[in-house]
Amino acid sequence: MTKVIFETSHGNFSIEMYEAKAPTTVENFLNYVKSGFYNGIIFHRIIDGFMVQAGGYDSEWNYKESDSTIKNEADNMLSNEIGTIAMARTNDPHSASSQFFINVANNTFLNYQNKSNWGYCVFGKVVEGMEVVNKIKEVDTFVNPMTRMQDWPKDNVVIEKAYIAE
Repeated sequence: MTKVIFETSHGNFSIEMYEAKAPTTVENFLNYVKSGFYNGIIFHRIIDGFMVQAGGYDSEWNYKESDSTIKNEADNMLSNEIGTIAMARTNDPHSASSQFFINVANNTFLNYQNKSNWGYCVFGKVVEGMEVVNKIKEVDTFVNPMTRMQDWPKDNVVIEKAYIAE
């Protein structure tokens, strides 16, 4: 199984990919990792008791353009449980691109229900460093006046480097 290591301003954690259950999603995610897209990205949405989200903004709060969207594979029956990583998306179920979140609670309401309620595709799980993710979920947040987004960390939580483990 492929493992991705995240070196962050709050410590390191590793995620194991579920290639067999979410092949398109894992390939998409790994392409972003290989290209260095996530290096310098921040966790821009942090909700303790829910999830921590990254993949869309740099440390100067600039939106980072992503590649095209992918098909939602949430019907793989993997569950949004504590420590799993899933793709973030808009209301369009097939709009995920670069943004992802790590569940810090059991968010089974985000699971696939049917073709009318697609849910969010789980494609991996934190296997080392969950204490770092738990540290991230506790940072103070505010409504960012520049992006007008809620749950923005007052101090940047930066992904300094993301890479595939050898």
